[in-house]
Amino acid sequence: MEAGDLLNQTTLVTHIRLRGLSVDQRVQMAVFAMFLTFYVLTLAGNILIVITIIYDRRLHTPMYFFLSNLSFIDVCHSTVTVPKMLVDTWAEEKLISFDGCVIQMFFLHLFACTEIFLLTVMAYDRYVAICKPLQYLTVMSWRVCVLLAVALWVGGTIHSISLTSLTITLPYCGPDEIDSFFCDVPQVIKLACTDTHIIEILIVSNSGLISVVCFVVLVVSYAVILVSLRQQISEGRRKALSTCAAHLTVVTLFLGHCIFIYSRPSTSLPEDKVVSVFFTAVTPLLNPIIYTLRNEDMKNALNKLMGRLEGKGEK
Repeated sequence: MEAGDLLNQTTLVTHIRLRGLSVDQRVQMAVFAMFLTFYVLTLAGNILIVITIIYDRRLHTPMYFFLSNLSFIDVCHSTVTVPKMLVDTWAEEKLISFDGCVIQMFFLHLFACTEIFLLTVMAYDRYVAICKPLQYLTVMSWRVCVLLAVALWVGGTIHSISLTSLTITLPYCGPDEIDSFFCDVPQVIKLACTDTHIIEILIVSNSGLISVVCFVVLVVSYAVILVSLRQQISEGRRKALSTCAAHLTVVTLFLGHCIFIYSRPSTSLPEDKVVSVFFTAVTPLLNPIIYTLRNEDMKNALNKLMGRLEGKGEK
């Protein structure tokens, strides 16, 4: 086939078919109910965290500044995939335009990579607070926090642009179906009618390397923190351990998916869909649960906010 003919065929794929989680109608109804519940709770929980942090001045600290960023990212991250999946549950054909697929991939990686960087920054924040408490206000000043926030968003944007650019430069002239309920780079590049071996290596060296390196940095940081906590008094140790346990739970759930999906070649495994469900729907819901149930400051602030709202309602 001549190069000109191949180029002309790249316009054939205008839509991509999504297989979804199941073809069984009963299973689809159960999935719809589950995802809708998760999505509503994700929006409510994370938005409530942001409002509570803004409302309570005692929470105007670096840790809660980054936590509000995490809640905002979780709302956006879940919104990239879940609403489309809910709509597709009732559709005979689960279609997404190629442009829509590219947009979904861009924002999926933007929010995912930004969250990875944010979790790393939050670990550094806890390290300074626990291991160098006297220097904390100097090291984690508001100027530093804002610069770190800008840096992690810029880093996520650069990462997403690089992966999306690699994907859209490939010729797509063959199959148009992916075995998933949303568009992601590893699945989409398998539709390309050319050798994608080099692209797959670049994906592993980009997304996979970021995930593994950040995970190692996080584990080392929390290991240092745990060693430091052995020398602290019992009450301070208990509170710090509770915070670190919450962070480690979020890190394990989120980065576990990224390492599983992006640190290997683009081959489909039966576990991929289950892992993707946790990545897109479950983890964004668990974050507000983990951070509120295990955090006394957040629980007190929430109770105070609810009391204030109830008082206004009675008036």
